[in-house]
Amino acid sequence: MSPMSRKRNDQGRPKIPGRYFLLLVTAICVSLIVITYRFDVVSTFLNNTVSFLVVPFQSGISKVGTYFVDRKQLSDSIDTLQQQNEQLTKENETLSQENSDLTQELSELDELRSLYELDGTYGSYEKTGARVIAKDTGNWYHAFTINKGSDDGIEVDMNVIADGGLVGRITSVGTDWARVETIIDDDSNVSATVQNTSSNCIVSGNLTLYGQGTIEFARLTDTQNLVNVGDRVVTSNISDKYLPGILIGYVNRIQKDPNNLTKSGLLTPAVDFSHLDTVLVIMTKKQTVPEEAQEESTQTDTQAADASTEASTEAASQ
Repeated sequence: MSPMSRKRNDQGRPKIPGRYFLLLVTAICVSLIVITYRFDVVSTFLNNTVSFLVVPFQSGISKVGTYFVDRKQLSDSIDTLQQQNEQLTKENETLSQENSDLTQELSELDELRSLYELDGTYGSYEKTGARVIAKDTGNWYHAFTINKGSDDGIEVDMNVIADGGLVGRITSVGTDWARVETIIDDDSNVSATVQNTSSNCIVSGNLTLYGQGTIEFARLTDTQNLVNVGDRVVTSNISDKYLPGILIGYVNRIQKDPNNLTKSGLLTPAVDFSHLDTVLVIMTKKQTVPEEAQEESTQTDTQAADASTEASTEAASQ
């Protein structure tokens, strides 16, 4: 039996030898190379096939990659924005605190400037600055406490000024504090003078009236009608507690009393008693005549009057 017959009998079909199969595959490949080189049909078909299969896959991969990249960038952006927000919040808090401090310092600077100008206005008196640390109940600073006392040379009846005018006087003193009674207090009375006419009057405190921004004055002698609204009223030189020439306020309203001899009216204080933070205490006190000296002076005046009377009587008898 021939070999071909044995192969056919072994497998039931003819079997191509390997070298022939290799030659066939080689011929097919060479043919495809030639066809591909000479014509674009296969190339176009292959390109279309690859494009159809690969491009959607690449597009999907690209979209997935882009999605994750965008999410990563978004996450990084959120983290960055959160950090910037925290930083800006801290900077805003710092700036707000600095602004508050600057506002406070500016307010204190304005107060010090006002006190400096006031010190120049009454430059003939020695003064010391003090800060208000407590006040009596009520809307107005009709009585308050300052942070200086006997250790600083503060004494009872020393005058207190602020805002260009008279605040009041010291009524009691501790080692490191002093109490001030102001001119708007109901118990306050100040001997005053209308500056341009030298007409004397009495300025009295009145908390009810100060609700309208005024206090009252009375016993004004103005027979020639020289006093007008807006005139300056200052402390009188005959005041027993206050130094002369300190501005009290301005005439707000004036009217004749029923006796037709004196006038009374309203006064607008120079000081804003709704806001007081710092004041100046005048270290010089009003010089007063001691009671003993007053009694001696009175006795001397009486003796002189008696002697004058006797002399007049003798001259008349002669």
